Amino acid sequence: MTPVADPQPAPGATPPRTPLVARAAAELVGSAALVAVVVGSGIQATGLTRDVGLQLLANSLATVFGLGVLIALLGPVSGAHFNPAVTLAEWWTARRGGGGVTAREAAVYVPAQITGAVAGAVLADAMFGEPLVQWSTHERSAGNLLLGETVATAGLILLVFGLARTDRLRFAPVAVASYIGAAYWFTSSTSFANPAVTIGRAFTDTFAGIAPASVPGFIAAQLAGAVVGLALVALIFVPGHRTTEAQPAA
Repeated sequence: MTPVADPQPAPGATPPRTPLVARAAAELVGSAALVAVVVGSGIQATGLTRDVGLQLLANSLATVFGLGVLIALLGPVSGAHFNPAVTLAEWWTARRGGGGVTAREAAVYVPAQITGAVAGAVLADAMFGEPLVQWSTHERSAGNLLLGETVATAGLILLVFGLARTDRLRFAPVAVASYIGAAYWFTSSTSFANPAVTIGRAFTDTFAGIAPASVPGFIAAQLAGAVVGLALVALIFVPGHRTTEAQPAA
């Protein structure tokens, strides 16, 4: 008797997706781990040197390596957003006919990301013997810092969705981590570029903290940056047209 092959999805059909509970868990764990890396490396750095430049270097390097690993590990499960700005941008592109998360999925992702970010800050404080929850006193409300957050988030959205439009998301672990590492240094705000991470970092009065009063301004700047980033994606990466690589000059 001839065995019957398993039915295959039609060309272009949406492949089966990981259950939403697993994706939410991946977003929660990934966000927690990311904030634990950011906060923990900041605490470690300040304990090893008084040089602020070296502290920032250690903090940024740890974030680059940690973020790259987390995207590589959890990207196949949830897309490794770890960031409400990315999730909301995906939802917006989906409702306009592009690929992305549904409203229901976004409503699950965002709380998971925020919960994870807060848990990550508490975990980092616990590992280093700091008070588990201590509101940060690090004010970050100057206009130039908000501009830095807008630029950082716009660049992140442009990168992520540009990679998606050109079918290069396989490079996301290296590309996104490298961009965040660079943005630590070229933006005045040290590139939070993530509303969940911003909220989580308000719970720790350490090197990476942000005062609760500064959080709304940062989040507003990040959301504005996401809008700018999507506008740039629409301008540069036209849907339905394959982007070709420029040829070197003769």
